[in-house]
Amino acid sequence: MTENALLVLVVVTALVFDFTNGFHDTGNAMAPSIATRALKPKQAVMLAACLNLVGAFLSLTVAATIAKGIVDAAVVTLAVVLAGLAGGIIWNLITWLVRLPSSSSHALVGGVVGAVLAAAGSEGVIWSGLVSKVLLPALLAPVIAIAVGGVGTWLVTRITRKVSQKHNDQSFRWGQIGSASLMALAHGTNDAQKTMGIILLSLIAAGKVSADAGVPPWVIVSCALAMALGTYTGGWRVIRTLGKGLVRLDSRQGMSADMSSASVILLSSHFGYSLSTTHVATGSILGTGVGRRAKVQWSVARKMFVAWLITVPAAALVGGLLYGIGDLFSDTFTAGTGPIVVFAILVATSGFIYVLSRRQPVSAHNVNDDWDPTADQEAILAESLTMHNPRLMRVPKPPRKRKRKPAPVPKKLKKKSKTQQVKKQAKKGSVQKTAKAKKKSRAKAATKSKSKAKSAAKSAKSKKSRKR
Repeated sequence: MTENALLVLVVVTALVFDFTNGFHDTGNAMAPSIATRALKPKQAVMLAACLNLVGAFLSLTVAATIAKGIVDAAVVTLAVVLAGLAGGIIWNLITWLVRLPSSSSHALVGGVVGAVLAAAGSEGVIWSGLVSKVLLPALLAPVIAIAVGGVGTWLVTRITRKVSQKHNDQSFRWGQIGSASLMALAHGTNDAQKTMGIILLSLIAAGKVSADAGVPPWVIVSCALAMALGTYTGGWRVIRTLGKGLVRLDSRQGMSADMSSASVILLSSHFGYSLSTTHVATGSILGTGVGRRAKVQWSVARKMFVAWLITVPAAALVGGLLYGIGDLFSDTFTAGTGPIVVFAILVATSGFIYVLSRRQPVSAHNVNDDWDPTADQEAILAESLTMHNPRLMRVPKPPRKRKRKPAPVPKKLKKKSKTQQVKKQAKKGSVQKTAKAKKKSRAKAATKSKSKAKSAAKSAKSKKSRKR
């Protein structure tokens, strides 16, 4: 495989990651609006797609952070970038399958870091940039979002406590549409930049641009379109978890969650932090539940927190493993065989995950159904994944039913002999004869009583006539 063909393969894979990032993170912006029915599901994803497209053109600070602030560009090759992208995509699809809103940004960073570690060792990673630009914001973002969302919800609830529920729903639903639009715009300013940074890193590694070059315009346009298309596809599985699985939202909570998320993300984009919009959105939704003292599904939240902690190392493990497999095939066969094998593994794994997702599909038609974690079979897979306990995936065997002995079949009646049949018919005939005789005797008695009555009446008439 030539250098240019490998570069094209890497760019295509990067755009595929951008697509998965779009549908994986749609729920960050639109889950509250869909859950409170401020917007219909299809309308919500269309609005989010348009605003993600616009937001991708507003800032390029995060792209520079991804391209130059986490790994050493001098040790990065196209094979490293391809393996890192494949690791991020596979982890994205796994968490999407189990309906966990994990960070696509951290999956991407983890995949690239893992591939760099496998290729050049720890010297190829800029650890200070990784800690300050990725890991530290990952820890602080949900805490800040929970605090902002909780305070905002408490203030809104306090101010509108004397307003009727009907007027609250009508007014805040319109406000929620505006806040969700701002959140979608903020998502575009942060998440679309990460794929731009990866493609820029690939161009630098291929020698197509200089190390201090900016992001080319065609990269900006292609990443924006891929993100918008993925957003329009709609990650309904994650939207369902965020909208129904954490807190039962009303319109006031939905607007507070969107406003707090948008403010935190826009602030981080301004300073160039590669922030996880998933962490911020989830923290804001949890904050609305805390601020209103609503019931929070902490069991679901715990699984999400654990998934967040293992996202970077898990994606790094997948990226490093794929780079090792590709390097092995490149050494054994030709230099271009390794990237082809890595891409083939990515395609096969993605297809397998998609087939698994069709067993319990989630779409725009059932995304707002009631949440029932006890009946959710995929929650078992999510828990086993986050807790590293494969035993949880074992399906308990149903209790054995005792086999009841079948009822004894009655023996067939023996055929009666001819004499028995004759006797039986004789008995039937005698019974019939006696019944007929009784009827005849009753009829004779009745006729006799009638004749006596007639004769008595005649004698009485004759006596009267004699007296006269």
